[in-house]
Amino acid sequence: MNAKTDHMIRRRAVKTRSRFTTLLTIYFLVALIIPNCILANTEPYSVWTVEALILLPLGFYMMWSVALRRSGVMIWLAFPFIFLGAFQIVLLYLFGNSVIATDMFTNILTTNPGEAGELLGNIYPAVVIVCVMYLPLLWLAAREIGLKRYLSRTTRMNVGLTGAAIFAVGLLALWPAYSVSEERHVLRDEIFPLNALYNLGLSGSEFRKVHRFEKSSEGFSFEPVRTAEAPGREVYIYIIGEAARAMNWQLYGYGRETNPELSGVDDLVVFRNMLTQSNTTHKSVPLILSSVRTDEHEELYRRKGLPELFNEAGFDTWFISNQSRQGAMIDNLAHDARHLIYIRSPRYDMQMLDEVRKVLEESRSQKLLIILHCYGSHFSYHQRYPREFAYFKPDTDVAITRQNREMLVNAYDNSIRYTDHFLAETIAYLRSLEDTSSALLYCADHGEDLIDDERDRFLHASPTTTAYQIYVASLAWFSDAYRRNFPEKVAAALRNETAPATTHALFHTMADMASIRGRFISSEASLVSGDYDRTAPRRYLNDHNEAVPFRKTGLAPQDVEVLRRFGVEL
Repeated sequence: MNAKTDHMIRRRAVKTRSRFTTLLTIYFLVALIIPNCILANTEPYSVWTVEALILLPLGFYMMWSVALRRSGVMIWLAFPFIFLGAFQIVLLYLFGNSVIATDMFTNILTTNPGEAGELLGNIYPAVVIVCVMYLPLLWLAAREIGLKRYLSRTTRMNVGLTGAAIFAVGLLALWPAYSVSEERHVLRDEIFPLNALYNLGLSGSEFRKVHRFEKSSEGFSFEPVRTAEAPGREVYIYIIGEAARAMNWQLYGYGRETNPELSGVDDLVVFRNMLTQSNTTHKSVPLILSSVRTDEHEELYRRKGLPELFNEAGFDTWFISNQSRQGAMIDNLAHDARHLIYIRSPRYDMQMLDEVRKVLEESRSQKLLIILHCYGSHFSYHQRYPREFAYFKPDTDVAITRQNREMLVNAYDNSIRYTDHFLAETIAYLRSLEDTSSALLYCADHGEDLIDDERDRFLHASPTTTAYQIYVASLAWFSDAYRRNFPEKVAAALRNETAPATTHALFHTMADMASIRGRFISSEASLVSGDYDRTAPRRYLNDHNEAVPFRKTGLAPQDVEVLRRFGVEL
């Protein structure tokens, strides 16, 4: 009787363990398929694509989960899929739609711990969600491994065969999905996590090209010549802004006083039709520093940039950055400058003006190019300016939610107001230099979403764009001496204030300001040239590094309308 009882207890325990392991497998399947279910509702997919999006991964995960008897082992072997799922949920919380982009993976490789910490601290609801969803799964799986539990033969057979059938139905759905797809890249672009894995591979490929730049650009020369020179000293200041959308600049019609100082600069030239070529810094800034068009992206890794052009033209070149080294293409182009300075904490942009003063007061060079890379309005906004510039209040550091939008916008507008102060002070300093032909060109690398409409979009670098991310502030200023020496360039700039442009024009404009001609330099792309081509097509470099018209970047009808209100036609 005792032996029979013991046998029954053991059988009951085995059944209990088997049942628990089966439930853990179901937990695993549900946790991994949740991102797909969300994407099915956020993306503009056909019904056939949605079917494939759900069934293909679900079938695969089911077969994966029973490939070995030890379910816990298979769960831990699926950690890359778990990581991608968690990452996807966080990005959906942040952007509202779209799969993990190539640029997102690159951002992980190029960001610094400070920036990452600022962002994670403000999206903690999403972080909490993925921790609650996935950490118990991994802990339970580890526990199963430790207890050496396994699935029964019957369970493995049933789950595996069911998964194979579901996978087959998903495959069948691909044919009509491809037939109705405009781009014909269903697996590559629309089936998670295959699309995320493809983007990861593309990011890795681009990263390798970045690190081979020194070799791939070896022997390159612009072969520049100067067509004119000013008597005395020449100083050219090229300022790259950060996340400064034009919509929040008083100079562009914003209702708040975010440009109180620049509004009083009578000789300012404001470019009112400027679109960025990319909504992420690690792509936009290299394009700003390069002669390369979006439709010749591979040339970016074979050509030098603006610092090298001015080096070859006989200038003393400086690159002063208020951002950290990124291990990206920006660093490659910046390092071509003869002098390179990175600002230390607390890293307010006005610190760069202090460095400019030192350079111009101590340098004996008669011809200088100084490139300034701002921290501008990079999130977290309230950390981008000293407390005395907290004009709009409250501007507390808060979580990214619609309820906190007022404080987020206040802090963002304060950062724009600080940029206004920095630019106005830089212009005032240049104006004070006697007998110096100086010119300043400013443009932001991209814009920013600020939970502007029902889409609840925030930040930048999302796979699909918005008007707020692509419409950027840009301006120029010329000293009296420069105006006397190069009146035709100033006149051309004034005529081109409303000309359709992208940040591709900036390299050529800067070269033309200094009267430099050479290989790959086009007067038709220069905003200070009478030859500027207003009819040139405007292109955007998308997540797969393809040049596409701006209407093909994911802009919604309300984005087109917003741009139209600012006089921007696509």
